[in-house]
Amino acid sequence: MGRTLAERILSEKAGIDAKGGDIVVSPVDLVFAQDGTAPLAIKQFQACGFDRLANPAASIFFLDHNAPTPTKELSNDHLLIRDFARQTGARLSDVGEGICHQVIAESYAGPGDIIIGADSHTVTAGALGAFATGLGSTDIAIALALGKTWFRVPQSIKVMVSGGLQKGVSAKDLILYLIGNIGADGATYMSLEFCGETVGNMTISQRLTIANMVVEAGAKTGLFPADETSRNYLESRGRGHSYRPLQPDPDATYERIIEIDAASLEPMVAKPHAVDNTASVAEVEGTKVQQVFIGTCTNGRLDDLEVAAEILKGRKCHPNTRLLVTPASREVLIEAVKAGHIQALLEAGAIILPPGCAGCVGVHQGILGDGEVCLSTANRNFKGRMGNPNSFIYLASPATAAASALSGEISDPRRIM
Repeated sequence: MGRTLAERILSEKAGIDAKGGDIVVSPVDLVFAQDGTAPLAIKQFQACGFDRLANPAASIFFLDHNAPTPTKELSNDHLLIRDFARQTGARLSDVGEGICHQVIAESYAGPGDIIIGADSHTVTAGALGAFATGLGSTDIAIALALGKTWFRVPQSIKVMVSGGLQKGVSAKDLILYLIGNIGADGATYMSLEFCGETVGNMTISQRLTIANMVVEAGAKTGLFPADETSRNYLESRGRGHSYRPLQPDPDATYERIIEIDAASLEPMVAKPHAVDNTASVAEVEGTKVQQVFIGTCTNGRLDDLEVAAEILKGRKCHPNTRLLVTPASREVLIEAVKAGHIQALLEAGAIILPPGCAGCVGVHQGILGDGEVCLSTANRNFKGRMGNPNSFIYLASPATAAASALSGEISDPRRIM
């Protein structure tokens, strides 16, 4: 009987013929934590009596969620992380280098890898064919010390996407549509595996957006096949050696098959306060927004900034709406400057924040006031997510966000594009 992508990867790593529901112990290729989760992982590592990492070169700590730090307490957390990395030889991605998930995609992830992180959006690396998933800080501490962890092999849902996306409709709209249809628990502890002609034509950036949000449907991981697009991306980054073709077996067994006609999709939003509370932009068009936030590990890449810059170039943001833009990594920022996107955004009235998570987690750089509405390209809109439980967050694509920054209200980007 054939294997799904999740079964193939875990079987190879664990050295057994694993099927959905089996328990496996597997080596891991990369272990990481970010500044919100690393302090607990480090303290648990030390409390267990460990004093060395199983693989320092494959252990990474990111200073991205609270970067630069807004409080002395968080600055002390950064000191703890820096000291631990120095003592153990672990890699450190310092303030300004970018969001962990973006840097992992740029520099580390490859087909067939097993990547675990103390962050639920570790699933982002599934866009490159890696079995990537988030674990708790204690599990991360053990994996740092032993270089392995256990998994229950997830059953899989096949998502077949056909047809071309309309202009103004993006991968973000597709994943919001999917989550709205299956619900926040529709793929709990399952692997969402994407295929079809539309998926084959997607860029890695588009795949990263989709993989990033599978956890919002409860998925353990989200996987894309490794194909020529994957090869070209890795070769462009000097990592062609990490490429290998990776596909599910033709006779793999899935718990469910979902078919989506991409050509029928419209611009989408997720309304407060749940990611599966979705609607078309047309249903909420005209909702006033006081803040627009373009960035995060979901939509802070170069093509996201390009889309926003194309819409905003030569125009001005609405006077009652502030626009915050945060590149996902230092590399993205550099390339966006070279391409002229940052200048276009600045001239439109945007505020450019340093690479990192910024306002997404509600610690600093964009906390909302009481009653304010933010349209964000992030992955979560839970009550209080951006630092104030008395505010409201809508999720949307960069195109919808840019169009809304112009009008001061939620707007369909197709009218402008």
